[in-house]
Amino acid sequence: MSANGLTGGDFTESGEPFKLFREWLKEAEASEVNDPNAVALATVDEDGLPNVRMVLLKGFDTDGFVFYTNFESQKGREILGQKKAALCFHWKTLRRQVRVRGPVEIVTDAEADAYFATRARGSRIGAWASKQSRPLESRFALEKSVAEYTARYAIGEIPRPSYWSGFRIRPTSIEFWKDQKFRLHDRIEFRRPSPEGTWDKVRMYP
Repeated sequence: MSANGLTGGDFTESGEPFKLFREWLKEAEASEVNDPNAVALATVDEDGLPNVRMVLLKGFDTDGFVFYTNFESQKGREILGQKKAALCFHWKTLRRQVRVRGPVEIVTDAEADAYFATRARGSRIGAWASKQSRPLESRFALEKSVAEYTARYAIGEIPRPSYWSGFRIRPTSIEFWKDQKFRLHDRIEFRRPSPEGTWDKVRMYP
C-alpha cells in the first residue's frame, strides 16, 4: 500500500514505464466510472498553435500508444503535418496522471483493419458518413449521409475507409504523477533520446 492508500506498489522503484502503465491502467479500469482509457490528445497546427481533445486509447505495448481517427480530421491533419503528439491520462478517483510525448507513426493496414472490424456497425457507418472536423450545414445533412451509407452497406461487411486508420505515439517521455498531501506530489519521468533508446528515470519536483 502506498502513502496515499493506493495499491500498485511503490512506483518510484519501477524501472520500466510500460509495465507500470499497465498496472495503473488496470487499477483505473476497476475504479473509473466511465472510459478509463480516455486520454487528452495534444497536437500542434502549422502555425504552432496547440489543440487538445479527448480520444480513446485502443492499444499499447512497448512500441507505443495507439488510437484511431479520420486522417482528414483536424487532429489527423495536424499529426500528419508535425509527426509529433502528446497524451495526458487523468484518473481522478485514483488521483493519478500519466503524460506521454513522442513522435507518431501510422499503424499498419492489418492493424487498422482488425480494429475497424471490432467496431459496432453504426460506428463503422459513421466513419464513412462523417466529414470529421469540417463545417456541417445541418444535423439533417449528417443523418442523410448516415442513411445513404447504411443503404450502401446494408448487406455484407463494411470496409474501412482509406482515410480512417490509427496512429501510434512512440514515446520518448512518460511521466507518472501521484497525488500527495500539501501538493507535494510524486513525479517520476522516464526519458530516452529516441523510441529505440534506453530509458533513464528522473524524479521531478512537484
